[in-house]
Amino acid sequence: MPPELGPDAVSVLEGRTFMFSDARGDVPKGSIGGLVHDDTRFLDRWELSIDDEPLLVLASGTVDPFSAAFFLANAALPGLPPNRVGVRRQRFVGDGLYERIELRYFGPEPIEFQLRLAVGTDFADLFEIKESVRDRSAGIVRRHEPDGSALRFTYRNGGYATSVRVAVNPAADRVDGDSLVWRLRLDRGQAWECELRVPLHCGGLDLEPVARGFGDAFERDAEDPSTRWLATAPTLSSRSDRLVTIFRKSGADLVSMRIEKRIRDEPVVLLAAGLPWFMTVFGRDTLITSYQTVAFGPHLARGALLVLAAHQAREYDDFTDREPGKIFHEYRTGELTQLGIKPYQPYYGGADTTPLWLVLLSEYWRWTGDDALVRELRPNAEAALRWIDECGDLHGRGYVGYATRSTQGLGNQCWRDSHDGVQFADGTIPTLPIATCETQGYTYDAKLRTAELAAGPWQDPALAARLRTEAAALRDRFDRDFWIPGRGGYYAIGLDGDGQPIDSMTSNMGHLLWSGIVPPERARAVAYQLMSEEMFSGWGVRTLSTADRGYNPIGYHLGTVWPHDNALIAAGLARYGHHEEAHRIITAMLEAAAFSAHRLPEAFSGYDRAFGLRPVPYPTACNPQAWASGAPLLFLRTLLGLDAVDGRLVVDPHIPEPLGWIRLDGLPAFGRRWNVHAEGTRHEIQAVD
Repeated sequence: MPPELGPDAVSVLEGRTFMFSDARGDVPKGSIGGLVHDDTRFLDRWELSIDDEPLLVLASGTVDPFSAAFFLANAALPGLPPNRVGVRRQRFVGDGLYERIELRYFGPEPIEFQLRLAVGTDFADLFEIKESVRDRSAGIVRRHEPDGSALRFTYRNGGYATSVRVAVNPAADRVDGDSLVWRLRLDRGQAWECELRVPLHCGGLDLEPVARGFGDAFERDAEDPSTRWLATAPTLSSRSDRLVTIFRKSGADLVSMRIEKRIRDEPVVLLAAGLPWFMTVFGRDTLITSYQTVAFGPHLARGALLVLAAHQAREYDDFTDREPGKIFHEYRTGELTQLGIKPYQPYYGGADTTPLWLVLLSEYWRWTGDDALVRELRPNAEAALRWIDECGDLHGRGYVGYATRSTQGLGNQCWRDSHDGVQFADGTIPTLPIATCETQGYTYDAKLRTAELAAGPWQDPALAARLRTEAAALRDRFDRDFWIPGRGGYYAIGLDGDGQPIDSMTSNMGHLLWSGIVPPERARAVAYQLMSEEMFSGWGVRTLSTADRGYNPIGYHLGTVWPHDNALIAAGLARYGHHEEAHRIITAMLEAAAFSAHRLPEAFSGYDRAFGLRPVPYPTACNPQAWASGAPLLFLRTLLGLDAVDGRLVVDPHIPEPLGWIRLDGLPAFGRRWNVHAEGTRHEIQAVD
């Protein structure tokens, strides 16, 4: 496995492009770092040195999501004491890479030295970077400019072709292999500057980076979906500076992870899942993030609905786990996928994506009243319902389950999709097919919500009645088959291939409160379990109880704390009137974010809060990650009791005293804007246009 870049690694991203480096701004050969676009690594080496010695780090970090700064100095060299040459690297990503290198000399006498930028590329597929990269060197062609102005690398494998170019100004004094070398002579106080541009050729497109300064916004057309989403996002103010800071950080991160597409000539935007390994569309992540954000602007949800509907499966295919009506799980565009070696163009191994698409369709409609889009997408919704009832019911008991048919498919096809993410309380792995509890909750909610669409814009009361009847029957049999009376009472995480309850105690049962499938008389027991010492770490609800044999505070789904998971749990607790428990989760999460630059990562370790003064990081968490960045928006919605019901904006706040008051100005709903002010359980709503 390639080495990590260390705890001070720096990442910058813009859309489908990201650069991952160490604290110097370097990407050492053989590491997991590099410049990646659309699942291909275009640079796997990017190392700056003076007289072939690495530079010393003074300070470094991101400035905004798409830029970073590195303040460096020379190490001790023969004839040159340390810290005499100050170096600043300014880095910007977006349609490639743009970087400025500035040197300033502070020694008493003139000095000569060699500045080297060592460059390399392996054109690795993203799937290979974390494990073992296939050697493509024989297929990589170098065409370097002899005058030192540019390096060019191209690669072709069958129908897959790509290239990258490194252009420099001023030109290097010489090209040494794949390195650019400048011979510099500087007097005291003299400065030297170089610009580097790294355009990409990918998927038949030429992408050209532009020169930028820190704080520059990307110039975009007013009709660009990202611009519209930012324009419609409300302004938050509160007594809690922490809440406001985290809200703004989340908004910036979400926009930086956008992916833009055109569907039927309409520009739409949706979100990639997270940096560094998931800068692509994931059905589940995109749908949940869109739900988290829809109350603050509908454009991300609209884009997700259209893109996922455009790729809804229409036939069977074992290699991709494709079935008619199914919404995809993951879309990749790298070499291994394009050549048919990997099944990700797209891959449909997600049992929950299809009901979640229906949930989002309903939620988008509730906030916008967009009857036209809902009518346009009715065939997709009906195909999704058929998949749920026909292909999804692998047990024959009326539950949506999963079992891969692909030679490279996922064993677990719920949000806990690691190989051991679903297990019995004694640690044994269940047999397939598996029907997880939260997927049944999503399905219950999806049928009730689709019934609302049928009764409304579709004007089909018969369908509405049938779906409500099916949802009620699902709720009854689910409570019968998934409820476990032992250990104080809780819901099994799922049913195994023999229809037996998988008896581990997990955070998934909190999703059941969010979906509304839990009978009111069971809600108190579920809330008690979620907030017990075995489940609640003090920073959030763990994915697995400490009493279960498989518990591991740094196991990916076996005891870690996930912000998106906790956001859904808090919303579910509030739905059933357990506001104090919801507040404990939200407060803990906001406090946790303060230890990571006001950003919630994908997950953090499940150690008890008494174990240390801060949350223990999960070692390979994506940061940022879309549904973690969306979690604070759902927390805010939960605090305000914010909802859209029958074309009315509903506010039912329960704001804990430490947060004081909350004000949202310019909240978009039903084509209008609203100002909302709340304190405690009191609120005011004002239509402003």
